[in-house]
Amino acid sequence: MKFSLRFNNDLPVRDYVIYARAAEAAGFDQFWVSDDLFLRSAPVILSAVALSTERIEIGTCVLNPYTLHPAEMAMVAATLDELAGGRFNLGISSGAEDFISNWLGMAFRYPRTLVVETVTAINRLTSNQNAAMDGAVLSWSEEAWLRFPAGRRAPIYLGAMSPRMLEEIGAIADGGLPLLFPPEHYANVLPHIQRGLERAGRALDDIDLAACIWCSVSVDQRAAEAMLADKIAYYGHSLSPMILGQLGLTRGDFEPIRRAYHVEQDKRAARDMVSPRMMRMGIAGTTDALNARLDELAALGLRHLSFGPPLGPDILAAIDAIGRDVIPRFRRD
Repeated sequence: MKFSLRFNNDLPVRDYVIYARAAEAAGFDQFWVSDDLFLRSAPVILSAVALSTERIEIGTCVLNPYTLHPAEMAMVAATLDELAGGRFNLGISSGAEDFISNWLGMAFRYPRTLVVETVTAINRLTSNQNAAMDGAVLSWSEEAWLRFPAGRRAPIYLGAMSPRMLEEIGAIADGGLPLLFPPEHYANVLPHIQRGLERAGRALDDIDLAACIWCSVSVDQRAAEAMLADKIAYYGHSLSPMILGQLGLTRGDFEPIRRAYHVEQDKRAARDMVSPRMMRMGIAGTTDALNARLDELAALGLRHLSFGPPLGPDILAAIDAIGRDVIPRFRRD
């Protein structure tokens, strides 16, 4: 069983160094940082983390080919992998249409095709090959190659919420970062990934599939729930209909919350509108509550648990608690 931590890119850079060191000491295998728009740069954050750790793998979750060109992604992957001594994983996906279209005014066209062609191009570049291609979206000449030697082909993990993108995890990726909101959503996600594996003639053992959950760990139940509610209020409107449907929700249910949070900048009002059903997207409370809901995932054969934000009102305490109470339980089993 593997264990990883995921962070949003909304904290001071020095905090990630502290948390990465704590994660390494607590027995985590990977440390991921998102690259959400208008927040801190994940590649910069991970550069600091790479220089401050020795064993733990680092990764982006996720870069998207609309706001960062695939050629630049390959440059980032090869350079960060060099800096980290072969510990970098490149997490990519298409990003959320709501943010890219509404915030940036960019056309959100052919997301799956663009991601598939991006994976092909980056795999060639980080394998020190020419990436000339004439795809449906990307069209590169024979001048498309890295001007410095990549140490290895950087593993690519796909972030996914929709059925078609989940299928591509199985078909083309080294690993997957499927969003499981709620955690039990894994049972619905797996068949889509299996279809991709069958299409490519591969087995589940051939990829590193991380079950990406939200959690807020604390003995203070109220504080833990408040942290999780804030995360749901910020992101809930951007989640896929497939994820929301597991809980009988729609994007329309989040429209008042979205408006309060993003338009009116009234975060407290937005949090107060998060319903108990919406709170099922993640897990808030003690490590006992966390273990109780993770047991079902482990029973399904899952071999990588990925704990994501907000993690808890005291992040260092949450890292220590998961390392003490959760990792030994599932690693032993």
